[in-house]
Amino acid sequence: MISPNGPLRIGIGGPVGSGKTTLTEKLCKALRDEFSIAVVTNDIYTKEDAMMLARLQALPEDRIIGVETGGCPHTAIREDASINLQAIAEMTKKFPDLDIIFIESGGDNLAATFSPDLADLTLYVISVCQGEEIPRKGGPAITRSDFLVINKSDLAPYVNVNLDVMERDAARMRGKRPFGFTDLSRGKGLQEVIDFIVEQGGLRAGTATSTAA
Repeated sequence: MISPNGPLRIGIGGPVGSGKTTLTEKLCKALRDEFSIAVVTNDIYTKEDAMMLARLQALPEDRIIGVETGGCPHTAIREDASINLQAIAEMTKKFPDLDIIFIESGGDNLAATFSPDLADLTLYVISVCQGEEIPRKGGPAITRSDFLVINKSDLAPYVNVNLDVMERDAARMRGKRPFGFTDLSRGKGLQEVIDFIVEQGGLRAGTATSTAA
């Protein structure tokens, strides 16, 4: 499937350790049989996330590119997204049939947002291990992302987190914007994210299904 508008660009943000790379991996594995996909990862001084996705065989290695942002990673996805736009252009030239490009940001905070020139849809990942108060703290990432992923829900009993409180606060802070709880290590909740991407991204419905593999 080739769109005249180019590939759907999906920004994936979130703090260090929230599960961004795991989400990217699971989405690639679930969607790669139906759609042509590439990934751009952002790290401050390394290409660790890109190498991890390659090791996990999320996609063929030539469909994954890592960029080193240096300094503040927020700048590379918002104020000056040129390094990411250049990587996207490189991937689009290499694979003219691309349907989806995932742009995974470096570890960031609740103020992080993607430039509309860079991402068509944004997913923001938080972890219950950060505390049940995270949704009510707000910030653009919580309130404006297109889909909020609340990950590691299986660990809630071990970190004294009430998921009902997180759900209530997320609903209050986000209004009508969707969110969902996930346990990405086991693939739980992934299908809801996939359905959102397919529907809101204008991708044709098909055989993509969630997987914990």
